Amino acid sequence: MTKYFDNVENLSRIFHISDIHIRNFKRHDEYRRVFSKLTNYVANSFDKQSLICLTGDIVHAKTDVTPELVNEVQTFLKNLADIGPVLLIPGNHDANLNNAQRMDALTPIVNALDHPNLLYIKETAVFKIGDKTFAHWSVFDDCENFIKADQIEDNAKQFAVEKISDLESDYDAKRALEQAKYLDSLKNEKVFNIGIAEFNYDEVKEKAMNLGLDLKGGINVILQISVKDILVGLASGSKDPVFRKALSDAEELQKDSQNTYLEDFFVAFESIQGETKLASPDIFANRTLSEEVTFDMPDDEVKPVLSAKIDESIVSAFEVLRKRIDKFGVTQPNIQRIGNSGRILVELPGAKEIERVKGLLQSTAQLEFWDAFKGEEFGTFIFQANDILKEIVDTEANVDLNQTQESKADAISDIIGDTDAETGDDGELNPLIDLIRAPGYNGGPVIASFEQKDKQQVIEYLNNPQVRALLSSEQRYAKFVWGIPQVQTTMGENAQNIELVELYALKGNRDNEPPLSGAVITDARQAYQQNGNPSVSMQMNLKGAKIWEDMTGNAFNTAGQIAIVLDEIVYSAPGVTTGAISGGNSEISGSFTLNEAVDLANVLRAGKLPASADIVQAEEVGPSLGQEAIDSGMKSFLIALTLVLLWMLFYYGKAGIYSNIALLLNILLIFGILSGLGAVLTLPGIAGIVLTIGIAVDANVLIYERIREELFKGKGQKESVKDGFSNALSSILDANITTGLTALILYVFGSGPIKGFATTLLIGILTSLFTAIFISRLLIDWHLNRGGKLDFSTGMTKGLFRSINIEFLKKRKIAYLISGTIIIAGLGSLFTTGLDQGIDFVGGRTYTVRFAQDMNTEDVKTALNDVFNSAEVKTIGSANQLKISTKYKVDENSAEVDQEVQQKLYEALVPFLPDATSYKQFIDAENNVGKMYAGKVSPTIADDIKKSSVWAILGSLIVVFLYILIRFKKWQFSLGAVAAVFHDVLIVLGIFSIAWRFLPFSMEIDQAFIAAILTVIGYSLNDTVVVFDRIREYLSEHTSWKFDKVINSALSSTLSRTLNTSLTTLVVLLAMFTFGADSLRGLLFALIVGVLVGTYSSLFIATPIMHDTLKRLDEKGA
Repeated sequence: MTKYFDNVENLSRIFHISDIHIRNFKRHDEYRRVFSKLTNYVANSFDKQSLICLTGDIVHAKTDVTPELVNEVQTFLKNLADIGPVLLIPGNHDANLNNAQRMDALTPIVNALDHPNLLYIKETAVFKIGDKTFAHWSVFDDCENFIKADQIEDNAKQFAVEKISDLESDYDAKRALEQAKYLDSLKNEKVFNIGIAEFNYDEVKEKAMNLGLDLKGGINVILQISVKDILVGLASGSKDPVFRKALSDAEELQKDSQNTYLEDFFVAFESIQGETKLASPDIFANRTLSEEVTFDMPDDEVKPVLSAKIDESIVSAFEVLRKRIDKFGVTQPNIQRIGNSGRILVELPGAKEIERVKGLLQSTAQLEFWDAFKGEEFGTFIFQANDILKEIVDTEANVDLNQTQESKADAISDIIGDTDAETGDDGELNPLIDLIRAPGYNGGPVIASFEQKDKQQVIEYLNNPQVRALLSSEQRYAKFVWGIPQVQTTMGENAQNIELVELYALKGNRDNEPPLSGAVITDARQAYQQNGNPSVSMQMNLKGAKIWEDMTGNAFNTAGQIAIVLDEIVYSAPGVTTGAISGGNSEISGSFTLNEAVDLANVLRAGKLPASADIVQAEEVGPSLGQEAIDSGMKSFLIALTLVLLWMLFYYGKAGIYSNIALLLNILLIFGILSGLGAVLTLPGIAGIVLTIGIAVDANVLIYERIREELFKGKGQKESVKDGFSNALSSILDANITTGLTALILYVFGSGPIKGFATTLLIGILTSLFTAIFISRLLIDWHLNRGGKLDFSTGMTKGLFRSINIEFLKKRKIAYLISGTIIIAGLGSLFTTGLDQGIDFVGGRTYTVRFAQDMNTEDVKTALNDVFNSAEVKTIGSANQLKISTKYKVDENSAEVDQEVQQKLYEALVPFLPDATSYKQFIDAENNVGKMYAGKVSPTIADDIKKSSVWAILGSLIVVFLYILIRFKKWQFSLGAVAAVFHDVLIVLGIFSIAWRFLPFSMEIDQAFIAAILTVIGYSLNDTVVVFDRIREYLSEHTSWKFDKVINSALSSTLSRTLNTSLTTLVVLLAMFTFGADSLRGLLFALIVGVLVGTYSSLFIATPIMHDTLKRLDEKGA
């Protein structure tokens, strides 16, 4: 950040002058009088802590600046600068934005003046004057023809970085807040002017191209709202054995079912219900549903009530999550329900603090206020429990006896207040006491502190029926709850960091209901305690305020504490020292970071989730990986586009210029429509756009080849163009409709980036049709009407493929033999080696990790197998980047398990990382080393994806079969096309099965591969339909020809188009494959193989099969 005017000390006063709007009215004396008054006023009040600011529109327009006015303005500016430092910033009138030359009026005036106290800032900048930071958004940035919202966001980041020093505590969080404030300040400010319209920041952000996760980084998750939890809540926690067993059975049914959980619950309940009804008083005919469910209602009437209540809960969860996301500050978030399954898709491109986001999404925000016992009240209980546990627990635990005995006596004494307590000095292990790492404090609510890893064991001990029987009558409903984990360093030579967590005992009741819940909270805000630490202040409604006053009054009178519990974790348990608290104000304090306090306030304000939410599918992409994807995607895109444009010029000469113009307009339309629809551009989406180039070229090639045929017949230019466009229309429509149908099915069954691929492909098909049929025609007609001439060829390509006459049908048996051999080899590999199925189809977790040096996959695999028992490690892209997959705890979706797996991954990879790489540095991929990508798919989701993929492929074949049947009237045409598609798919699958172990890039079978298969189906059909269309035309034109001759001639006549289209498509795909992102290589390889095989099958498989299944016709009509 540049600092200006070092002579300004502790800036405290700014003289702000704006919007003078000098115009050429020949009234210079008036301006002179105003300038004099302003100058005198500033001079009389100026000191060393002052700054003079002129912020725009000094002049009205450059055309108003006469020599006389220049003199007046220069004098005015000089007089001000003589007084003190002057900051001059141009406005839109000074900049004269409507002027085509983009000139401003002030630059020549300032340059001529050349005063050291005059600072003229035209550029967007963040700078300091004195001790104050200024941010300036330049009007000249508005003069650009195109502006991205992320430019404004970059300025906000720069502003935050310059304002908050990295020496401050929580500087990342503070910078995030400053960045948000900066952007909020621009919401209604005009930041983009295109001459005919102006846009504020919100409008710019809304209209900017939405970048997907793989291009911008961030997180994409599918959350499963627990319908089981909702049902338990609706049943008021019923313990009815039939109800509980039905819940468990429904979970088992879900593993192999396409039904919703509720549907499977009904199935499970009906199979075991006996005399029990859903409307039983012990199940749903309770106080919670008293108005909807009565005792005498049959099950069929209860089911719709439950379905409606569950839908309401999921809608509630959706709204809560939406509010949380809105407050998180991520640009262009997306949240939507997925059918009626209770699943919610959340996409947050650009989110950087992934762990924070996951915590924000999964927190149920179940806030409760409980009276807490004093820790010393449980001293004797702990000691007695330990004695009981000696008899019922296997004490052969891995405990360091020497370490525990040193502190055991002190810990026990502190807990039970008896220094003569028996401590087990005879070397006997104590199941519970040996786990204590620190005692509570006198008069406080903490019983003791334990290690985080021992939490589950301790709770199991304390909730053992024989142990709970030791509790006094006052304690019998005690609820044991943990506090927030805190890292502490042990003493001694071998000091180490351990994570300790405090144990509390809350005063429970028979119904396990807190005296006060979070339902009474009306507002929550991040605040600060008196010591400056972050906290969360809350405001309650009238009912809550009254209960809170009673609770705090009781705590004051008994010197007790009130535990503030969120999602079964005690955040704080303060005492009350000033009497009952009225008004409903409360505060949660603790060892918060600023981000944690902000997030906690957000989730409390948004409200609690009606049930737990587990992440069943997730994808995390680091920002650096996203930027690399953009760079590689754009590079490959431009190379592919350049090659195609050059090829069209080479092959079609001057006519190629018009097809290239149409192609460029086509691309512009695709981006415009994507932006207008608010669609998300993903990396596969870029691949879809590049593939669209091939489709657009194909349409132009079809038209140009038909025009060349008409010219070859001796027709005139205009007549040839007219007939060429007319004759090509049928083929273009049929080919694009079949491809569009497969893309539509892919859109319906796909998700995330794959849906983005289908979106761009569908849009591309429509824009290609428009530009090829209308724009190309418009340009060609314009050229011909001006007297121009078009040959639709060059000297090298004139007559190319014209005299070819290949007997394709005679070669069909050889083709059948070759194809059969390849398919049999592929099937053999499929049944023996199989396919490399990704987590999309088998479930699991996968990570892309980048290292500082090239890695040996076997070394890493050995280290990971020690932790996960089984892991797959592959090199992806460069030798220092590995893809790691594991099925460790694949059936568990909780946030705790996700954290555990990630922690174990880090611990296993520590030996391969740079020295002193911390866990946070690893997950944030600091210095481009660490976790770059993470993905997770639960087995249930994987099963759904697999079934959807099968239905997508079968659905596309059925739809295309029917379309071709309708268009060509004979089922033999449909059979030939579908047989060729099956042929292509089997060969692609076979090649993937054979090659995935050897080729140096990922060939996993995932959703992207299914997208590739469907695209191959579309491409193969495209080729086949063009040939079939020509056969149909020849059958009508050449009624005297034999059927074999009709087919061979049709195939030969379309050979130029077939090879031309295949070549341009291959060039595009090879450019993407060579220069594009590593993550797309598998998809692109499948497409390359598919294009080659599809071209071959349209000539040697589809048409011969159609021929062999049709009756041989020597003459049409015979």
